[in-house]
Amino acid sequence: MIEAEHPVVPHQSESPGDGEPPEDRRHVFKRRFITATIIVLLIGIPAGYLLISAGQSRRSGQDKEAEAAAVGLREGWPSKMQRRIFEVPIPGNGQGVQYYETNNWKASRLYAKFRTTSAGLDRFLSQTGTGRAALEPDRITISPRDIKITGWSFGPGEHWAGTTHSNKKPRPTQNITVNMTDPASPVVYVVSAATP
Repeated sequence: MIEAEHPVVPHQSESPGDGEPPEDRRHVFKRRFITATIIVLLIGIPAGYLLISAGQSRRSGQDKEAEAAAVGLREGWPSKMQRRIFEVPIPGNGQGVQYYETNNWKASRLYAKFRTTSAGLDRFLSQTGTGRAALEPDRITISPRDIKITGWSFGPGEHWAGTTHSNKKPRPTQNITVNMTDPASPVVYVVSAATP
């Protein structure tokens, strides 16, 4: 072969586009902007979600802590879950319902007070697992410690009757004291304690 058949081509460095014109600056900026936006979205959205979730969780924990730290009885009914866990079946006709819950590593307690009817008292005692016959006259089953926590008063001049209904752990034990001064409208005081 002779040189004429194969002309010598000067050596050229390969450009990234292999013959394409160089990218316009606006196009480069646009491509980089889109890439940066995608990265920010891929990182920013999950990070933002985590921050929002952490904030909500913290606020929820603070609300529960505030409720647990509240001192004294609060007006209203304990939740259905509280009533089920502590086995305190307040009758539907209960009036003036108050409650308070405490928790620590030794025991959890639900304090409840309500006024009911004679039939409501029988229903409450029966659903708790005891009965009116178990109520001993002149017996206060609420401990001095629990009286101090609740501010309840079991003074003289009232007709008191009480019972303690024990269950096998982990089910709670209920200390029940009833003001029977008005037999048609008894006032029930109950402290239900569950230990791990």
